[in-house]
Amino acid sequence: MKTARFVSFSIDGQDRYGAATDRGIVDLSERIGSEFPTLRDAIAKGALSRLADEAARHSPDHALDGVPLLPPIPFPEKIICIGVNYPDRNEEYKDEQAAPRYPSMFMRAPRSFVGHGAPLVRPRVSQQLDYEGEVVLVVGKAGRHIAERDALDHVAGITLCNEGTIRDWVRHAKFNVTQGKNFDSTGSLGPWLVPFTDEAQIADIRLTTRVNGELRQDDRTSRMIFPFRYLINYISTFATLVPGDVIVTGTPTGAGARFDPPRFLKPGDMIEVEAENIGLLRNSVIDEAA
Repeated sequence: MKTARFVSFSIDGQDRYGAATDRGIVDLSERIGSEFPTLRDAIAKGALSRLADEAARHSPDHALDGVPLLPPIPFPEKIICIGVNYPDRNEEYKDEQAAPRYPSMFMRAPRSFVGHGAPLVRPRVSQQLDYEGEVVLVVGKAGRHIAERDALDHVAGITLCNEGTIRDWVRHAKFNVTQGKNFDSTGSLGPWLVPFTDEAQIADIRLTTRVNGELRQDDRTSRMIFPFRYLINYISTFATLVPGDVIVTGTPTGAGARFDPPRFLKPGDMIEVEAENIGLLRNSVIDEAA
């Protein structure tokens, strides 16, 4: 497959997708949208190579910063998020418990995410908006009870996530974090989907998060408690994974809630999540409108 980075974007009130190059975005909806209406449809039909070939034949139609970017996968069936998946992250809880035997996880709604460059929204009911930089797997091939040895054959691409969290709302109930993880427009996905090629692409890459240029999170995927292959195997034990499903694989230590005193996000802050072989996801913060 030719080198390609795929984006979903909005123009003139319409959601579209294309290939991002150093010179701009090649609009693929314009050219093959009748065959693949969304990037998710292209993934489901195993057509990313076809999209890359088509993009290589054309000059860009839009400047990369000239159109609003959306989360790469429009309205996936499932967004599955993994908690406490780096060793130092487990130690942050200070409960003297060993690393968990099985992964913690929860679901998020598509509406809780915005794309690269769009502002995160601090809700009016809380000032405890926090950041969590994470690497994301996007499923390309359906499967259930997927063996670890075959797990990465089911990955179509990778992207990044700022898994924004409203900290006081993850403690509203005794056994769940759903409320604090699903406020509208509190997290982000992007900037683009990078086609998955082989395990070396993600096995030991540096993942960082910066707030206003200050390094807050810094770790490597090789240190994850539950590696990528295991996560796919474990999730597919109870759920059928389908093309376009999003797996957000966990965040390193250093989220704002773990500082003393906590350092939550406020309007005007700029958050940058970056990972080798993927790119940089950047978002500012605004307050929810009255």
